[in-house]
Amino acid sequence: MPTPDPVRDGIRCLLMRGGTSKGAFFLTEDLPSNPAERDDLLLRIMGSPDQAQIDGLGGAHPLTSKVAVVERSSELGCDIDYLFLQVGVDEPVVADAQTCGNLLAAVGPFAIERGLLTADAAETVVRIRLLNTGDIAEARFATPDGRVDYDGDETIAGVPGTAGRIALTTRGQKPLLPTGSPTDEIAGHRVTLVDNGMPVVLMDAAEFDVTGEESPEELESRGALRERVETIRRAAGPLFGLGEVSAQTVPKMFLLSPPRRGGAVGTRAFIPARVHPTIGVLMAASVAAGIRIPGAVGSAFAVLDDGEQTLLEHPGGTFAATVAVTGDAASGWRASSSSVRTARKIFDGLVFPRPRR
Repeated sequence: MPTPDPVRDGIRCLLMRGGTSKGAFFLTEDLPSNPAERDDLLLRIMGSPDQAQIDGLGGAHPLTSKVAVVERSSELGCDIDYLFLQVGVDEPVVADAQTCGNLLAAVGPFAIERGLLTADAAETVVRIRLLNTGDIAEARFATPDGRVDYDGDETIAGVPGTAGRIALTTRGQKPLLPTGSPTDEIAGHRVTLVDNGMPVVLMDAAEFDVTGEESPEELESRGALRERVETIRRAAGPLFGLGEVSAQTVPKMFLLSPPRRGGAVGTRAFIPARVHPTIGVLMAASVAAGIRIPGAVGSAFAVLDDGEQTLLEHPGGTFAATVAVTGDAASGWRASSSSVRTARKIFDGLVFPRPRR
């Protein structure tokens, strides 16, 4: 029997929305095992490099140029392994340095759709190993009659309508502060480096002449601002242990400001070249943990209560991040987080990559 030709025969693909992102979901076995061959194939599937991604599945924005690769886990106590790949829009880059907490919401449903797991009668709990970071997540969602129910009354900012509730809990495996300090100085600015599932750099928006009311488009139009933020990002990369990050999508950069709409703090996120229209799940978990550490950037003007929920303001509304921070300056800080997301199955079938880039 001849070997299947991806260009002529297609590749199994499930297009899904997870949280405020959209991505192409694949089984590991359906992609080349060689990373270079896999990445070349994914660029041709997504239509990169091209600003419009007109010849592929990509949606011309980093939030819609994402890929999830999923398989059964060999890790004791885990059900599924999830590898996230960020596909460049106008550059031929496939990055694996970060994970995606939004697409994470769709990993459990995808595993059931592909028969990797059998759903329980009413509700299914899936334990997921995040291969990019080594963290462990738990997803809990409704599966009446043994099928994923995507319908429901849950709303999340940045997604129209309502959908079924997916509860996510993530436990980080690394220290919360990679440098061990609540603040560091980079390029003349006081910053806080935090990693609660996503490496982020917290900065005071006022130092950059940003009020926190600006739209993503306005911030993206400020070339000098983007250059300053990128300079700090590249210097922060080695402090996270990420090495040289000019071609990577982490760390994410946050300008924090006093809250204006009843939340804990205002946020504007560079991811890194574009400004996020909302906020990512694991970005939110890292920001919410960071501002709870005494002396960290944002802690002085953040409005926090005694509970674990932190309401983060962003361009599209607010995001409720539930974070438990433990430890102290002497022993180190650690955190766990939980959030509510939704997901939806959009299209299931075969995708046909471009014959060549």
